[in-house]
Amino acid sequence: MAADGGSSSLQLPCVFSPKSRQFLALCAQDGRLRIWNTDSKTLHQEYVPSAHLSATCTCIAWGPCRTVKEGPQRKKRKSEAVQVEEKADLLAMGTAAGTVLIYSTAKGALHCTLDGAHSGGVNCVQWHPEESLLYSGSDDTNIVEWDLQTGKTRSKWKADRAAVTSLCVSPDGKLLLSAGHIIKMWDLDTKEVYRKFTGHSTAVTTLRFATTRPPDSNGLYFLSGAAHDRLLSVWQVREDGKDKNSVVSFTLTDEPQHIDLVTSNSKEEAVRLAVVCKDGQLHLFEHFLNGPCKKPLSPSCTVQMSDTKESPMPIPLLAAVLGADTRTVMLAYGSHLQPVMEKVEINTAERHVCLTRDVQTTLSLSMETTVSKVKTPIVNAKSKVLVPGLPGHQAPLKGTSQGSEKRKKDTDTKEMSIAERLGEIDLSTISEKGASKGTASLQTDNFAVLLVQGLESNDTSILNKVFQTRKEMVIKKTVARLPLSAVLPLVEELTKRLQGHPFTAVLMVRWLKAVLMHHTSYLASLPDLVTQLGVLYHMIESRVKMFHKLTKLHGKLYLLMTQMATSDSSKMVSDVDHTAKLVYEDESSDEDEASGDEGLPDEDSDHWEEDEAVEEAMTEDNQEESEDEDPDSRTESKANGEEDMEHENESEEE
Repeated sequence: MAADGGSSSLQLPCVFSPKSRQFLALCAQDGRLRIWNTDSKTLHQEYVPSAHLSATCTCIAWGPCRTVKEGPQRKKRKSEAVQVEEKADLLAMGTAAGTVLIYSTAKGALHCTLDGAHSGGVNCVQWHPEESLLYSGSDDTNIVEWDLQTGKTRSKWKADRAAVTSLCVSPDGKLLLSAGHIIKMWDLDTKEVYRKFTGHSTAVTTLRFATTRPPDSNGLYFLSGAAHDRLLSVWQVREDGKDKNSVVSFTLTDEPQHIDLVTSNSKEEAVRLAVVCKDGQLHLFEHFLNGPCKKPLSPSCTVQMSDTKESPMPIPLLAAVLGADTRTVMLAYGSHLQPVMEKVEINTAERHVCLTRDVQTTLSLSMETTVSKVKTPIVNAKSKVLVPGLPGHQAPLKGTSQGSEKRKKDTDTKEMSIAERLGEIDLSTISEKGASKGTASLQTDNFAVLLVQGLESNDTSILNKVFQTRKEMVIKKTVARLPLSAVLPLVEELTKRLQGHPFTAVLMVRWLKAVLMHHTSYLASLPDLVTQLGVLYHMIESRVKMFHKLTKLHGKLYLLMTQMATSDSSKMVSDVDHTAKLVYEDESSDEDEASGDEGLPDEDSDHWEEDEAVEEAMTEDNQEESEDEDPDSRTESKANGEEDMEHENESEEE
C-alpha cells in the first residue's frame, strides 16, 4: 500500500498512487482535490467536493490497483490474451464532517459517498489490500468497516478513549493497527484486541507495517510516528507478548509528514525508508530488522532543496517515493497548489545532499505543457484569417513563442516600479461618465491587484490609494474579485483603520460591508474565526453602545437648531410681508368687492393724530399673517382687503 498511513489535521494530505506512481493526489487548503500526472507533469483532474469549504478533506488514501474498463473493447482471442494492466483508480477522502468520499480517476467523478456512521471528523482512511473494504477512524473514537459494494457499514466498534488518529492494515489483510494515544492491534475476523503498545505521549499520525511476515515467527515489525515527535519508533510483534517497548528508533529533524517504505520479506532483506519531515527535508534510511537496537539510528542520507538565488532559500519537499533502484527517488516539491514532480538520482554515499532548482522555470515549463481546454487551430500558409474590424483585413500570423520572447524583452527594458505605476493610475481622478464599461472593469481589476499587492507588502501608500474610493460599485467589484487568501488580511487591515479617525471609519465600514456580503461563507468555514474577528466585534459593540447616547444628544441639538431657525425665518418673513401688504393694498383699492369698506381707514385715520398707534396695528397684522401657515388663505385675505381693514378697526376700537 502506497497510501499514507495517517495524516494529522495540520498538514495537507499528499499521496503518490501505488505501483506505477503515475499520479500524485493533493488536497489543498481550499478543499479541492487535485490529481497530477507525474509523467507529463500536468494537472490530470480536479474535483471540488460540494461542501469543500465547511467539510475540508483531512486525509486521502489510494485504493489497491485494479483493472479499469475504459470504453467498449473487442473480445480478444485466447492467443491474444495478455496480462491486463491494473491501474490506480479509486481514492478515499476523509472529511472534517465525518463522511468518506470515494473518487474515481477513471470516471473523473465521485464514485460514492459513505456517511451516517461517524459523528466526528474522519482522521484516517485505509483500504483492505484484497477485499473491497475500507476502514476509517474518527474523532468520535470509533473505527468503521465499510463495504464498498453496498456503500454501507459492515461493522463499527469503539477503538480508544481518545480520537482515532491513524490506521494501517497488515499486508495479508488479517490485522489492523489503530492509534489514538495507545497503539492497538486488532484481529479483523473477531474485531478483538490482539496486542497493545504504549510509547507516544502525543497523537500518533503514522502507522506502517515494515515486514510482511506472519506474527507467530517474531518477524512482524511496524513503525509509528507522532505529532511533535522527532523519532520514528519500530515495534516488534512477539509471540510471548512481551513487546511493551519499541525495538528500534530512527532520528528525524522534525515530525514525519510523508512516509514511503519498501517492506522486507525476509531477514536477509533490509527495510528501505524515505521520510519527508514537516521542515521540508527528506531522510533516507536502510536497516535490517532483526531484534532490538539500543542507539537511535540516524539517516543514511539527508536531502534538502534550495533555489538558485544569490541568497538561497529552501524549497519544501511535499512527498517522496522510493524507486526500484536504491538511488532513484520520485520527489514532489514546491507549493501544494502547483507542485513540481521530478525523478532524481541521489548519491546515497554522501550524508548530506543539497539539490538546487529554479522553481520558476520548471513551473513555467510545466504550465506550458498543461492540457488546455482551448484548442489552437492549425493554420495553413494558404488560408486567410479574418479579424473583427475592417472587412477582408488580414491579420499577421505570429507564433506564440515569438510573442512571449518579445514581451520578455520589453519588460526587461521598461520595468516600472509599483510607485511609478501608482503615480500613473490615479484612482480618484477617473470620471464615471467618461469611462466606458470596458475601462470600468479594467479599473476594478487594477483595484483588486493593487489591494492584494498592498496587503502582501504592507505598503500604506498603495492601501491609502485604494481605500480612498467612495464608489459603492467599485468597492463591491474589487472585494468580489479578491482571492480567498487575501480576505483575512483585508479584514485585519480594516480593523486597524476602523480604530482611527471617524472619517476614515465611515469609509472602512463600506469595505467591511462588501467583504461580509461576498465572503461570509469563506469566513464561516474558518475554525479560529472567533479569535480573528474578536477585536472587530468588540470595537463595533462599544461604538454601538455610544450610538444610543449620541442619538439623544443629536435629537436635542436638532430641536434647538430648528427653533433658532424658525425664529430667524419669522423675522425675515415679517419684513417681506410688511412691504408686500402695502403693495397689495394699493392694487386692491380698484376692486368692486371692497368698495363698501374703502373709506373706513381714511375716516378713522383722521381721528388718530398719533402715528405710533397705526404702526402698532400694522405690526400686529404682520405677526398674525406670519403665524398663519396656509399660503392660499394669506393671498386671499390680501386680495379681498376686507379682513385687513377689519383687523385695523378692531385694534383702533381697543
